[in-house]
Amino acid sequence: MITIGLSTWTRHPHLIHDEDRPVRFDEYAGTFPLVELDNPFYGVPTVKAVTNWTTQAPDGFKYILKAHQSMTRHDDGHGEPITDDVRWQTFAQFRRAVAPLVKAEKLATILFQFPPYFTRSVEHIQYLRDVRLRMGDLPVAVEFRDPSWYAEGVWSDVQDYLKSLQITYVIADEPFDGNQGVPFMPIMTTPTTAYFRLHGQNKKGWLSREGSWQVERTNYHYTMAEIQRLARSVQQVAETVDHVYVIFNNNGHGDAAENAEQLRDELGLKFTGLGPTQLDLF
Repeated sequence: MITIGLSTWTRHPHLIHDEDRPVRFDEYAGTFPLVELDNPFYGVPTVKAVTNWTTQAPDGFKYILKAHQSMTRHDDGHGEPITDDVRWQTFAQFRRAVAPLVKAEKLATILFQFPPYFTRSVEHIQYLRDVRLRMGDLPVAVEFRDPSWYAEGVWSDVQDYLKSLQITYVIADEPFDGNQGVPFMPIMTTPTTAYFRLHGQNKKGWLSREGSWQVERTNYHYTMAEIQRLARSVQQVAETVDHVYVIFNNNGHGDAAENAEQLRDELGLKFTGLGPTQLDLF
C-alpha cells in the first residue's frame, strides 16, 4: 500500500485555492490520509493533544511524528548537552504520549531526523541501539544527514545494522554534492515499512546557510519528469514492503501539495475514507 502526505497540514494554500490563511485539518484530511508532524520535535505533546489527534482524524488516517530534538541529539551541536537522565526521561514521556495513536492504529512511524553532526561513529552506532531499546516495539525510522553513513565499504553494513534493529531507513531526496547532503538510496530495512522524504533539489538553498536558508532549502517544485522518476522508485519499493509512506517536504514556497497530487495521479492512487473532520492541535 502506498500512502502520500505532507509535512504539517497548515501551510499548503494549494489545498484551499490559494487563500491566505492556515489550512484546517478537515480540509487537509479531505485530500491526504497521512501527515508528518514536526510539533513533537520542539515539545513532547500531551496525552490530551494526541488523544485529540486520534479521535478527530478519519478512520485509516495515519500520523508520522518527529521525535523530540533531545531524542535526536540536536543538543550536541549547540549549548550545553543535556544529561542522559533527562534524555531517557524524554524517551519515556514520548512513549506515553503516543500511546493513544498506537492503540487506535493511527501511528505510521516515529521519525528520528538526525542532524548533520550525527556522524558515523562508534558512539552514534551504539546510540541507534539505544533508540531501539528505549522505544520498545514502536515503529521507528531514521534519517541521516551526514554522508559518512554512505561511505564505500560501509553502507552495506549500515543497512544490515538497521535491519537487525528493525529500524526503517528514510529514503531522502535532497541535494548531494559528495560532502554535504545524502544520496537518494531507495532501499528497505524493514519488511513492513518504507519511508520516502522528498525535500526537493534546491542545491543553493540546501547546501549553504546564507540569508533565509531555513525556508529556501525546501523551496523547490518537482518537474513532471522528476515526479515520474520518483513514481518508478516508489512502485519498485512497494513490491517488497507492506506500506510505503511518501512525505513531500519541498514546501519552502508552498509547492508540496501540488507535487503530492501529481505523484498520486501518476501512481493512479485513489485514497478512500477521506472525510471532513476538524482538529485542534493542542
